[in-house]
Amino acid sequence: MNAGAGGLDVFYPILPSARWVARIVPLGVRCAQLRAKGLGPEETKREIRESLAIAAQHRCQLIVNDYWREAIELGAGFVHLGQEDLAGADLDAIRAAGLRIGVSSHDERELETALQMRPDYVALGPIYETKLKAMPWAPQGLDRVTEWKRRIGALPLVAIGGLTLESAPAVIAAGADSVAVVTDVVAHFDPEARVRDWLATFPAKG
Repeated sequence: MNAGAGGLDVFYPILPSARWVARIVPLGVRCAQLRAKGLGPEETKREIRESLAIAAQHRCQLIVNDYWREAIELGAGFVHLGQEDLAGADLDAIRAAGLRIGVSSHDERELETALQMRPDYVALGPIYETKLKAMPWAPQGLDRVTEWKRRIGALPLVAIGGLTLESAPAVIAAGADSVAVVTDVVAHFDPEARVRDWLATFPAKG
């Protein structure tokens, strides 16, 4: 795969299950995250295993959210860790297995923590108000995107939170390398058509 900075494309959908991966990735997506929550150990492994197989078939970089042990065991190439996940993660084991790492950040302290991990990308959010989950942080806005990009330099910056196809160009112009998209895909009345529109605007590089 020959995706953008850090192995990422501009359009970076976050999907809740292998079923969604099977629905969205074949449309031409070359970078996606599996964020499956609330599952038992075996079900989690099954979701990751199935998603990895689909992604491999379609030359898509699959990023596994949170479950770094399972990601190592099942041969994933990329894992995303939230700040709450970092404390319990064995970063040496993750690196030794050859996985790349993305890390979330929401404020100055979390950015410093993220950078200490030597990640392959840093995510900043929420950029705009999001209804996906309750957030203790106010929307970051475009100025914070520009500030974060200035501070991290060549390291890829992923913007997340309340992003739509209509708002994405301004976020990219502010400095984001990629826009992570959740509800604008999975809550859209026609997810396939929406993904095609995203890819028409921000073609996959892989």
